[in-house]
Amino acid sequence: MVRAAVLPAVGAPLEIAEIDLPDPGPGQVRVRLAAAGVCHSDLSLSNGTMRVPVPAVLGHEGAGTVVAVGEGVTHVAPGAGVVLNWAPSCGSCHACTLGEVWLCANALNGAADVYAHRASDGTDLHPGLNVAAFAEETVVSASCVLPAPDGVRLTEAALLGCAVLTGYGAVHHSARVRSGETVAVYGVGGVGLAALQSARIAGASKIVAVDVSPAKEELARAAGATEFVIASENTAREIRALTGKQGVDVAIECVGRASTIRTAWDSTRRGGRTTVVGIGGKDQEVTFNALEIFHWGRTLSGCVYGNTDPSRDVPILAEHVREGRLDLGMLVTERIGLEGIPAAFENMLAGKGGRALVVF
Repeated sequence: MVRAAVLPAVGAPLEIAEIDLPDPGPGQVRVRLAAAGVCHSDLSLSNGTMRVPVPAVLGHEGAGTVVAVGEGVTHVAPGAGVVLNWAPSCGSCHACTLGEVWLCANALNGAADVYAHRASDGTDLHPGLNVAAFAEETVVSASCVLPAPDGVRLTEAALLGCAVLTGYGAVHHSARVRSGETVAVYGVGGVGLAALQSARIAGASKIVAVDVSPAKEELARAAGATEFVIASENTAREIRALTGKQGVDVAIECVGRASTIRTAWDSTRRGGRTTVVGIGGKDQEVTFNALEIFHWGRTLSGCVYGNTDPSRDVPILAEHVREGRLDLGMLVTERIGLEGIPAAFENMLAGKGGRALVVF
């Protein structure tokens, strides 16, 4: 038996409980977690903004050590460090055949499986977003594990599984930031901090961080922000003033709120690009008029998992870490146990801190 944070029902408090994990079957891997990041998507799953079968063990950003492998698994072995990939591509759906593996139609099929049982009463448990990282150990499909890169501590490698891939991909794959361009990043949480560092790596000439909390300024500047703006109804005007009244070339929205998406769009120059990373609810509607779409010539695009291919991009990110260009540790503002996850959710709702990391 292992301890896990169980979501018994949508909107219900998480419960720390003992669960029974089976031995890994064919094509499966059992992993002992070293760390798991607390992502805003986990909060969205717990409150029903995003839907998964429940009861479930959430947590999708993690890394650990292989305990056992099932028949047919050859790319990892017991004792190996691995990074969890919550959205493995099937390789055969339409999106995958186009090379857009981040849009795989079958990536989340595993979330409907029963992967474990509650020890106290045998209740079926589902693996959240495939990997159930809010537990001391988990059993996942072999497609959900990537070999951990050399030279990166496992506790920090956990962040590669979502926050860093997403922030890096938003900058490099979705917005395609070029050296010398100006960038605004809305939301200085885990993903926003990764996006700020990635904009710096891309060679952005001016990087504006935007957040509701003045306390985030020091953190944002440490990640690469050259300017910091407190979010208000004047945000777009302030950003235009910082960029010669033109607006930034690129805005990265990491909040998922209609008003923030609209402000990000308004803060870009004519012909600029806005990439939306944040996940909002169905009630968050953004409106534009036909004339402004024509006049401004801007691009607005969604961004799923940073438009990344983890098998390709994790090694690239690891090289940035080893060369000192990417600091994973600075994303973490709190290290907690499983019992600390509800408080981490509250901090996210209040706009406090960067990434909370569950360390086992």
